[in-house]
Amino acid sequence: METQTAKTTSDVNEAKYPFELPKLEYDFDALEPVIDAVTMKLHHGKHHQAYVDKLNEAVEKNSDLQDKTLAEILSDLDSIPEDIRSAVRNNGGGHINHSMFWKTMKLNEGGKPSGELAAAIDSSFGSFEDFKTKFNDAGVKQFGSGWVFVVADGNSLKIQPLPNQDTPLQKGVEPIFGNDVWEHAYYLKYNNRRPEYLKAWWDVVDWDAVAQRFERIRTA
Repeated sequence: METQTAKTTSDVNEAKYPFELPKLEYDFDALEPVIDAVTMKLHHGKHHQAYVDKLNEAVEKNSDLQDKTLAEILSDLDSIPEDIRSAVRNNGGGHINHSMFWKTMKLNEGGKPSGELAAAIDSSFGSFEDFKTKFNDAGVKQFGSGWVFVVADGNSLKIQPLPNQDTPLQKGVEPIFGNDVWEHAYYLKYNNRRPEYLKAWWDVVDWDAVAQRFERIRTA
């Protein structure tokens, strides 16, 4: 697989119909052993592609939505016609959540945040280790499918679990990062051992990318 430049999360936020699957910046096996190549191929090429296709099918039915960005669409779901609202909510959320997810990862083998991001984590949660424990606990307790996000209010951070493909953008808040706890994200390697997946996932978090997103969001 050729390495290609992915759209940034902010680019996807501003994208309009027709929506496109962002390319990965790394090979499918780049995150092994934490995330295996087979899971990456299915997750990106099948699951995420399906969200994009179904989102386009829904938006195609309403020309008013075609002039709006994805962030605008998701932040005003009540205005979307009822016959396509669920499809837009689920598949638009799936598209924007996964676009962020791919940009949040690289193999860092246990790296840690630094600078303003590290200070915000310490201030909000006591320590980096306490933050990881609380984040993992929220992931384990998320019933069924969903995500665990981190959102920022200035320098204050908050862990926000959400079901299905819901996103904080539905409340007008862009997450600084999040982990996918749908079974398709981990089941081939970890089976039903979600806690093991959550613990291992920290070894592929790209803290430089998270710090850049944090800086952009908190100074916007």
